[in-house]
Amino acid sequence: MAELLLELFSEEIPARMQARASEDLTKLVTDGLKAADLAFDNVEALVTPRRLTLIIDGLPDKQPDLREERRGPRADAPEKAIAGFLAGNGVTLEQCEKRETPKGVFLFAIVEQKGRDSADVIKDIIEDAMAKLPWPKSMRWADQKVRWVRQLDRILCLFDGKVIPASFGPVTAGNITSGHRFLAPATFSVANATEYKAKLAFAKVMLDREERKKVILDGARKLAASEGFTLLEDNGLLEEVCGLVEWPVPVMGKVDDQFMDIPREVLETSMREHQKYFVVEDSNGKLAARFITISNMVTLDANAQIIAGNERVLRARLHDAKFFWDQDRKVTLEARLPKLDNIVFHAKLGSLAERVLRLRGLARELSADIPGCDVKLADRAAEIAKADLVSNMVFEFTELQGLMGKYYAENDGEAPEVANAIAQHYAPAGPSDMCPTAPVSVAVALAEKLDTLAGFFTIDEKPTGSKDPFALRRAALGVIRLVLENGLRVPLRRAFAFAVSQYPASIRRDEAVDELLAFFADRLKVHLREQGVRHDLVSAVFALDGEDDLVRLLARVDALADFVSGESGVNLMAGYKRASNILRIEEKKDEKSYDADVSADLLTQDEERKLYEALINVRHKALPLLRAENYAAAMAEFAHLRGPVDAFFEGVTVNSDKAEERANRLKLLAQIRTALHDIADFSKIES
Repeated sequence: MAELLLELFSEEIPARMQARASEDLTKLVTDGLKAADLAFDNVEALVTPRRLTLIIDGLPDKQPDLREERRGPRADAPEKAIAGFLAGNGVTLEQCEKRETPKGVFLFAIVEQKGRDSADVIKDIIEDAMAKLPWPKSMRWADQKVRWVRQLDRILCLFDGKVIPASFGPVTAGNITSGHRFLAPATFSVANATEYKAKLAFAKVMLDREERKKVILDGARKLAASEGFTLLEDNGLLEEVCGLVEWPVPVMGKVDDQFMDIPREVLETSMREHQKYFVVEDSNGKLAARFITISNMVTLDANAQIIAGNERVLRARLHDAKFFWDQDRKVTLEARLPKLDNIVFHAKLGSLAERVLRLRGLARELSADIPGCDVKLADRAAEIAKADLVSNMVFEFTELQGLMGKYYAENDGEAPEVANAIAQHYAPAGPSDMCPTAPVSVAVALAEKLDTLAGFFTIDEKPTGSKDPFALRRAALGVIRLVLENGLRVPLRRAFAFAVSQYPASIRRDEAVDELLAFFADRLKVHLREQGVRHDLVSAVFALDGEDDLVRLLARVDALADFVSGESGVNLMAGYKRASNILRIEEKKDEKSYDADVSADLLTQDEERKLYEALINVRHKALPLLRAENYAAAMAEFAHLRGPVDAFFEGVTVNSDKAEERANRLKLLAQIRTALHDIADFSKIES
């Protein structure tokens, strides 16, 4: 069995593209091998900033031979048909068999195909994989017609130690590679994967991505600990930095003390997001005046220069940040509000200043449904929540919107509730993000999301398929989390209606409210399904007229889940479906509905009289419990219907020969359906 070693060597691949490119190359090549009937034992994919490497063990020297039997035309078919069959399969008439079949005597040919050498097949597979590799962005270089993520410099391709001359554009494969760009740039030949790994390790190239991550993390932790600090770990940054170096060497630099009074978030953003530095904390959990960067060099002199260079770059960036911080605090948030008139929120939805007016209206409206919420503070927070968007700091560091607003609000002497609401009004921004709990913060966060949803639904810019350019699914999830995690009794239809009422009457208001409710039903199913709640139960409860209180809905869903999982619930649901099926058929045939009062004097059998009485008694006891939101107790009452329903279907013929009796019994079935719809729409519950 043989080994395939493939290395695609190029200029630096963007860090965010490396892992996906390695996965795509692996899939393209292995799928090609499987399609060519070339089995293998093991696949190892490696990636660095400059190379994609694939090592596949246990490949055969050639494809297996194929032997296939093909049936041709009848033995007495016209000569032209027989000649075509013989030519198409490369056989003579003497090489064919004549066989008797139920449909007559037919010609059969045995076609044998010799397997190709694996090296020839692999060459085609690799060239095809390189042509199909789906880079998010690619480029042509010089006068080449082929595209690659960056200029492709070299291909190394060995099968069983021999070069496979696969080519891509101007590059043809050989057995040559090179080491680290600065520490060991010389080229060298390799004969197999073991030698390839050993020589690259000697040439200061760490091929294994996970090994590089471990070296970075362990080294950064030790560096921080050596000065009494703790590394603030960041998996996203670790993944990115790992894709920037082939020989990682963590080094520590200093932040000038003059910048340490800038808000921590600004310092962190400057270091982590903009410079790709790791930050460290002191023993009190405060940001330390240090940073850790990952060098791609190893000598002490070079590291000293790297530290000095990184300190210089950070110093320049923080000089700007300090200037913005000092200047922004000279102007209050309220004084910035007129500038929002000049910023378009959306071409069809007006300016940011108009949006602020809508946010204020929503915040005031929602305050009544949020226990402990001060309507004046909610209104004030909504009024100035967007003012930091026109500050110098947020213009430079857009990811700090909201947070900087909090600092400026505190500087202006605003109430703490207002400042915190400004910081949190974008939250939660995702399923793992913190959800606000302070009443004023919740009011403004809800207002922000409801206005976004209402606005884009009124102009018919709804999410479609995988496209959601305005992040409306995320906004809906944010509303759901804010309501459920804070136990808020907010009627959604009323909230949606108020939100869309703030837009001009000329746009589609009524349609937007109905569409928003349907959209929320779908989002709620997704949210609850991730928590293990059955989506059909959510649909069954959401289908009830007027049910738009998410807290009440979830309580009803929980009780319904317990009910339908028990023996009584399962049997009662079977009775419901039997009744519904009969009604559907008979109502369609009779072209009328049987949702009407039952005539007690037409109930001739004991089973139907007992069912009628049970329906009256159960609903009499259960409806007050439902109104009191004691759903478990209400459903326990409905469980008493199981016996009478079962007895009815066992002892009563619904389609009586007497028309009046038949109609009355169908009305009784309709009463079963109506009674159970007090709980939920059972037609939407899956068996």
